[in-house]
Amino acid sequence: MLPAHSRRPRGPGRPTRTRMTPAQLLRELIRRPSVNPAFLPPGHPRAGEARVADYLAGLGRAAGLRVCRLPVAPGRANLLLTLPPTGPAHQRVLLAPHLDTVDAEPEQFQPRVHAGRLYGRGACDTKGSLAAMFCALAAVARATPRPARTEIVLAALVDEEDAQRGSRALVAAGWHADLAIVGEPTSLRAVTAHKGSVWLRLETRGRAAHGARPELGRNAVQAMARIVALLEGDYAAALRARPHPLLGPATVNVGFIAGGRQPNIVPDHCEIRVDRRTLPGETPAGVLREIRALLRLHRLRARLAPLKPEPCPPLETDPHHPLVRQFLDVLGQRGPAGADYFCDAAILSAAGIPSVVFGPGDIAQAHTTAEWVARRELDRATALLTRFLRRLP
Repeated sequence: MLPAHSRRPRGPGRPTRTRMTPAQLLRELIRRPSVNPAFLPPGHPRAGEARVADYLAGLGRAAGLRVCRLPVAPGRANLLLTLPPTGPAHQRVLLAPHLDTVDAEPEQFQPRVHAGRLYGRGACDTKGSLAAMFCALAAVARATPRPARTEIVLAALVDEEDAQRGSRALVAAGWHADLAIVGEPTSLRAVTAHKGSVWLRLETRGRAAHGARPELGRNAVQAMARIVALLEGDYAAALRARPHPLLGPATVNVGFIAGGRQPNIVPDHCEIRVDRRTLPGETPAGVLREIRALLRLHRLRARLAPLKPEPCPPLETDPHHPLVRQFLDVLGQRGPAGADYFCDAAILSAAGIPSVVFGPGDIAQAHTTAEWVARRELDRATALLTRFLRRLP
């Protein structure tokens, strides 16, 4: 049953006569920059998700959907577009793409079409999913009959590209659902498992001395070099020895290093930052214990701490869950699939919402200077989502 705070809204109004194709909608979404503010200076004109949210809110009202917003941070809110059932609701399905993108050059916010591909920032990550999901929901709103017992909510989330504040705010507000389909580029596969991520900071301390007398100091960079070699060598090899059946092994990457001030001073401090991709069953606390034990074993000393207060957990959804199985059947997909990246699905899943990841496009195109999605795949995603939603009770 739906939670008590979610009373059934009024029925939808008259649908709009103007129907946009997914490609037309995607072009409009690309034209409205929604760059995550974490990547831009304060007050930058491209920062924030409000332009896209306001535009979709207008389209949602015209399509007869209930429109509301869930505040997440100053000037930033999740947009919730709801299609109520025609009878008493007994289950809820979420469509959950994110509104924000990474930054790009100004010309990337001018969509263009070439050889069956639609180019622009967010084309596949994830404004393509957003366009497909909105068009599918609008098509179901126009259809007769509509689902009688399933509430369908398009939850367009903010901040996925930084700290997943949008999905965290949604579950913190008490939202629950029987299934969430999270929009990300999956090449139209339903992803039921993905890796998580823990970012770590390691610091070594030494003793400064004149570069002409290095024996009088203790070189913090040299100590860190041994740790980097250990992490990228023995530790990475140990991770490769225990792969997940869908996701392969956990990984470790030293992505940042800084130490010292100038060549003629023995450095007394060095810092690295590490991305440790986690598998289902692993926890941030477990990763910290594992690395601390490894350092002790090799008699290496370093301060170790999480870099982010809220790491993203891994995802593993039961592919035999009835609604997941129904979605896989609509896709014609025989079994589960995995992905290396992490996304909002894991946040929703950790709160008890069975979640899968699905959308048009290939993750290899995300964040690139020539990001694109195939128009045929965009249309196919819309058709598959519409078919699934129309089959709901």
